Amino acid sequence: MSLQLLTSRLKQTFGYDAFRPLQREIMETSLAGRDALAILPTGAGKSLCYQLPALVREGLTVVVSPLIALMKDQVDQLEASGVAATFLNSTLDGNEARRRIDGLNAGEYQLLYVAPERLMLPDFLSRLRGWKIVALAVDEAHCISEWGHDFRPEYRRLKEVRQLIADIPVLALTATATERVREDIVKQLELRDPSIFLASFNRPNLKYQVVAKAGAAAQVCNFANARPDDSGIVYCQSRKNTEALAATLRAQGFSAVAYHAGLDAEERAKNQDAFLRDEAKIVCATVAFGMGINKPNVRYVIHADLPKNIEGYYQETGRAGRDGLPADCLLLFSRGDVMKYLKFLDEIPDQQARAVAHHQLDQMTHFAESDVCRRVSLLGYFGEVWSLENCGGCDHCLSPREKWDATTDVQKLLSCVLRIRQAGNFNVGLNHISEVLTGGQSEKILRWKHDQLTTHGIGKDQPRPYWVDLGRQLLRLGLLSGSEDKFPTVAVSQLGIDALKKRETVMLTRSLAVPKSKTIRTGDIPCDPGLFEVLRTLRKELADARNVPPYVVFSDVTLRHFSRDYPGNDAALLRVPGVGEKKLDDYGRTFIDAIRAWLTENPRQAFTPLEAVAAPPPRTPTITGGTAAITLELFKNGQSVAEIAITRSLAESTIESHLAQAIENGGQLDPRGLYTAEEERQMQAALEGYDEIALKPVFEQLEGRISYGKLRLYRAVSLQLASAS
Repeated sequence: MSLQLLTSRLKQTFGYDAFRPLQREIMETSLAGRDALAILPTGAGKSLCYQLPALVREGLTVVVSPLIALMKDQVDQLEASGVAATFLNSTLDGNEARRRIDGLNAGEYQLLYVAPERLMLPDFLSRLRGWKIVALAVDEAHCISEWGHDFRPEYRRLKEVRQLIADIPVLALTATATERVREDIVKQLELRDPSIFLASFNRPNLKYQVVAKAGAAAQVCNFANARPDDSGIVYCQSRKNTEALAATLRAQGFSAVAYHAGLDAEERAKNQDAFLRDEAKIVCATVAFGMGINKPNVRYVIHADLPKNIEGYYQETGRAGRDGLPADCLLLFSRGDVMKYLKFLDEIPDQQARAVAHHQLDQMTHFAESDVCRRVSLLGYFGEVWSLENCGGCDHCLSPREKWDATTDVQKLLSCVLRIRQAGNFNVGLNHISEVLTGGQSEKILRWKHDQLTTHGIGKDQPRPYWVDLGRQLLRLGLLSGSEDKFPTVAVSQLGIDALKKRETVMLTRSLAVPKSKTIRTGDIPCDPGLFEVLRTLRKELADARNVPPYVVFSDVTLRHFSRDYPGNDAALLRVPGVGEKKLDDYGRTFIDAIRAWLTENPRQAFTPLEAVAAPPPRTPTITGGTAAITLELFKNGQSVAEIAITRSLAESTIESHLAQAIENGGQLDPRGLYTAEEERQMQAALEGYDEIALKPVFEQLEGRISYGKLRLYRAVSLQLASAS
């Protein structure tokens, strides 16, 4: 199987000329028979990492998918591209399920999508033995971890499939995983010395915006009214809010539906289908909606209520702009939401779970209130450093909030905290401090004699919420420190004491307000808007005739290219991203005719050539090998392969694979001593003219005299030398 075969099938089947970052490396690793974990952001093309290899393998690739809707969506798109794919789930009647199982028995399919619950049924596991399973892909792999935000216990049993079919590679994929979750995925799936592919979490086409919540329904309506033709998701925390907001939007003339777990299955499916088919432009939903939804042209995501953690927020905003075109992410923030959630959290019986939930809410609140670039905050949560001063795609960088000299008020607040501590040898919370500063006469103030403090009433010129907000800013700056108690208190930190003593100037940022900034257009594809609307209508008609969502026919990206390039024949159409041979046969002539008809009555518009998106430099994609770094360090310190194997209690072939991986990733290693001159001669002869990924034929040709690890080492060294010459 030639490496060039992947590229040719990419164009032939899916209509793309080049791979996205890390796709090719992930595919090659899997095709070489190795386990891998891929963390790629939404829209980075995770699905292709197992779909394309399935087309060049001889056998069946099983894909574990958590949601029924995602399975049908993926299979619809694959079938539209001419791929033999199917799914098995509870939506199929008995006859249809048997027909598909007969097809699997006959080897008619290349890809099978299945939910983990069905996969682990005893009779289903026994069926797997009769099918030629060549690979296992685990989508939304973060569901396997208790530390993730979508934990599903049934995922924990997936390692049994590997134990049943021992010699297949496993590929785990997810868009959101902290380091702790990544480690848990590797452990729970029992991945064998996996390559770990970690791309940047940055989504350059998304604009992040947080505004003060002031009448959520009106704010959502105004936002949607500025984008009447766009699809959007509005997230609410309660079922009641989703229905109320959807009703309000409909009353304002929008096509909107609600989605939450309280609806019966039929209505949920109907509403979701209406959204996927562009019949409902807006879906108002709880977090029950979205994971695995493959609709690429969602142009905005609004959080009408505060998300409970950053990981969920990132995942939900990631459903916007999957096609790479510009999209907006708006968060409506209020302290009222925070206080409401705190009451819910206090009811969590498990102390550790309650502490984790409090910490996550604190992080989310800090993100909303902070004046730091949104990308710095988001990517930093996942351990990624954003180095540029201005990301060009968030409210803070596009319209920075006003800075002001808060030195005098900061001194008042810090002094008040110190006086309260000195008076009673205990700390209090920000609400009590704000009452003291504004001259309050509450029962606690009188009982603790805080009305006699010199700082009592020195902040009467500002309302209490002002002082609470100021205190929260000082917590973020580190001038105050907070407790982790059920009723949190604050104290002046050493940094705060130093600021008081030195009378340092403290510049702070004004509070959130309703935005005035314009939407950015990062990743936009300028085109003939009239033709784009004509083609969008045509796409909807063709999709309805085939009973599939419009994006299964062509994506908005493809339609925009049609509407700027005006392709007039098959060859021109094939040059457009997203047009493969099957779609050319199915739809090409219809769209060519529509474009020609448009040009008979309208002038051809000219557009400047598209340039690569000038996004800030992303995190350098990393390819790590789990424990390979330890092996590499020991080798550089002078230990031999045999010595490292003893030290680490691993097979020598595993150590050799670690070192080969280091060379493949650009590391410079001296190969002398890794294999003998005779072994080198034999490997050179066996690999002469051989450009397949899999090394099994070479291993068998050499009758097992030379290990896989040495074969991989030799090939890695040879390729490195060839590229350097």
